[in-house]
Amino acid sequence: MSLIRVAVLVGLGAFAVCSPSSLAASDAIPGAPQQQPIALVGGTVFPVSAQPIENGIVVFDKGRIVAVGTADEVEIPADAKQINCRGKRVYPGLFESHSQLGLTEVSAVRASDDRSEVGTLNPNVKAHVSVNPDTEMIPVTRANGVLLALTEPSSGLIAGQAAVLQLDGWTYEDLTLKAGAAMVVNWPSVPHELEKGQAATESDTVERLRTLLDEARAYAAARKQNADTQPTDLRLESLQPVLSRKMPLLVHADSLAVIQSAVSFAVEQKLRLIIHGGYDAPLCAELLKKHDVPVIIAATYRLPRRRSDDFDSGYALAARLHEAGVRFCISGGETTRTWNSRNLPYHAAVAVAYGLPHDVALRSITLSPAEILGVAKRVGSLEQGKDATLFVTTGDPLETPSNVTAAWVQGRSVDLTSRHLQLYRKYQKKYAQLSATVE
Repeated sequence: MSLIRVAVLVGLGAFAVCSPSSLAASDAIPGAPQQQPIALVGGTVFPVSAQPIENGIVVFDKGRIVAVGTADEVEIPADAKQINCRGKRVYPGLFESHSQLGLTEVSAVRASDDRSEVGTLNPNVKAHVSVNPDTEMIPVTRANGVLLALTEPSSGLIAGQAAVLQLDGWTYEDLTLKAGAAMVVNWPSVPHELEKGQAATESDTVERLRTLLDEARAYAAARKQNADTQPTDLRLESLQPVLSRKMPLLVHADSLAVIQSAVSFAVEQKLRLIIHGGYDAPLCAELLKKHDVPVIIAATYRLPRRRSDDFDSGYALAARLHEAGVRFCISGGETTRTWNSRNLPYHAAVAVAYGLPHDVALRSITLSPAEILGVAKRVGSLEQGKDATLFVTTGDPLETPSNVTAAWVQGRSVDLTSRHLQLYRKYQKKYAQLSATVE
């Protein structure tokens, strides 16, 4: 992935052929490190990991949550800045568990698209080093309370390593909460005959992946025996966390046959696995539970895959997985794509309308993705010791009338200005002037 995006843009004259506003850096200035304790007082606090707290208090200092509770339970530091949240709600930052934030700006402009790399086997590709912190998509996304996101590369059999981002910072290092959160694999399609035990025409592709893992194991043994004579191989080196189960495989799979194929392979190779998509996951719920394979639901705004499916198959998918006891979280990362990651809470809202309990839906876009992607010790809920990544809103974030009024990422105050807000204000003035002229 290119790290010289700006140079390429200028060199190719991309700014001359594209709208300047579409490629210019975001005007939002990242927040400064927290200088004093902050206490959010009087609002309804939703820790997610516990019951909501009426008239609650959240205190955070130096980027970490110090206390969460009622006025009787929490002592506010004398030097704390108190913010009145009466009539409002406090939530942990929402977590988009599948996106390509920071890797693509204008898909029609190749120089602003860093989603893919040449070749089919690229385990050494690291998404976080190619993230553009000045993308206009980050301010738009976080303006709706989405303060965390998994961003991932695409293309090929092994696309590379996805990373968990916190959506505020000057550089990609500031944005990166966890590099190497998952190894992204685009699993080959499997014909229906595979379910009957017949050979799949794509088996060569899976065999290629199996051979690569065997090579990685042999490479690790050779390096352990004599690191001085065994040359470094970045591709094989990058697979070591996968083999040691420190990094899961993130496999894109919707059909029953593909999900079964991926799980079978992971069990055979003793690997951790996460399924993204999961349309047919309820059909193999027992298999997923047996091997503790979580599912990232790729959006709830989905059409049925087959003519015989119920019209609400996509809408009710989360409820069906919840009833079956399969670990899952909800992403907006299919039909809305990265540029509409801000709509994440409304995907959870659709799941509520089709049977998912409200508290589970809220958890599916906060704590559940944090647990699945290995960052729950830092984010996902409002608990003492966790990062102060949270926001204040006028109502339930799953309801569209609610507005985010303040947000913090690791205690840094987030600028909620976005391209959408700028355009709203611009045309609000335009029509006000037109009205005055008519009068």
